[in-house]
Amino acid sequence: MDDELVIRCGHEEDIAAVLEFWVRAAEGTDRHDDPAKVAALIERDPESLLIAEIGGVLVGTLIAGWDGWRAHLYRLAVDPAFRQRGIASALIGTAEKRFTGFAAFRVDAMVLHENELAHHAWKAAGYGAQPEWGRWVKALE
Repeated sequence: MDDELVIRCGHEEDIAAVLEFWVRAAEGTDRHDDPAKVAALIERDPESLLIAEIGGVLVGTLIAGWDGWRAHLYRLAVDPAFRQRGIASALIGTAEKRFTGFAAFRVDAMVLHENELAHHAWKAAGYGAQPEWGRWVKALE
C-alpha cells in the first residue's frame, strides 16, 4: 500500500463512505447528516468537501465552505489510527490555499469546546478561539 497522503475533493460516490467515516472519526457530530445533505453540499460547491486518503483509504475530511464572503471550516476529522501524522495540518493547509484563491482575508473554524484533541490541531495551524463572539444557533427541524 502506498503511504503517500493524497488530498482530493469529494464526489457523489464518496458520500456513503464519508458519512460512515464521520460516525467513526468525528467528535460530537449531531448525527443529522444524510446523503442528500452531503450531495447538496457537493452540488453547490464541488470543491468544498476535502478528503484525505492514504493508499486509497479515507483517513481524513474537512469541509472548506465559501459563501462568497466568508471562509468557514467544518468537520475536520482524522481516523484515530492515523492521527499525529500531519493529516489535519495538510487538510487545513489545502483549505487555506483554496480560500486564498477567492481573496478571503479570514477563515473561521467550528471547533467543539470540549474536543481537546482538535484544539491542538487548530492551535498548531495558527488558529485561536475568539472569546468576544459566540455561536448562536436555532434548530430548524
